[in-house]
Amino acid sequence: MQPLWHPSPNFGPRRAGLIPSIVVLHYTGMRGAADALDRLCDPSAEVSAHYMIGSCGTLWQLVAEEMRAWHAGAGAWQGAADVNSRSIGIELVNTGAQPFPEAQISVLEQLLRAVMARWSIPAHGVIAHSDMAPERKEDPGPRFDWARLARQGLALWPEGFGADAPLGDSLDAIGYPPAEAAKRLQAFRYRFLPAGQGPETETDRRRADCVARAMRQLS
Repeated sequence: MQPLWHPSPNFGPRRAGLIPSIVVLHYTGMRGAADALDRLCDPSAEVSAHYMIGSCGTLWQLVAEEMRAWHAGAGAWQGAADVNSRSIGIELVNTGAQPFPEAQISVLEQLLRAVMARWSIPAHGVIAHSDMAPERKEDPGPRFDWARLARQGLALWPEGFGADAPLGDSLDAIGYPPAEAAKRLQAFRYRFLPAGQGPETETDRRRADCVARAMRQLS
């Protein structure tokens, strides 16, 4: 799988000697690949990603993996800030209201296998943009099939439910940064309970406890 090289000027060196330990998945929020590429390569936009995958499965590389792309912005994961220096960013061309086509997800799976192997990134190191920035971001959103990735060892998706434990404690253990409670709950639901709606429920707490237990065992 050879990506098309489409260089972006929006990158720099990774800071403090950091190397990629996580992968952050995004959607572009744009309908077409051309508009998304223009934005990711516009110096005035100050945004980029390492890779972008079109709806038909075309793969572009915009920034070398060794460099720090500007895709994550402010936020943190598992207590660590400067996510850009710690991650590989992958953009999926999608408005956020569309299903993710099979061709696109198939290429994503191939890309993840290669990236994770190169940098020894574990399955629980593949996260959503909304995971590390719950107050700002929703991508890749509730339509994204995390369970499918997990079945191939490409993401974390523990099956089942745990105890009715305090939600905040579980979200802390999973890695979510401090945020307004409703936004934090929504980010968790996008990732691990996409059917969840409304105020916090016992189902949310039990699902979060299950995920937190799995994360504690892996960390």
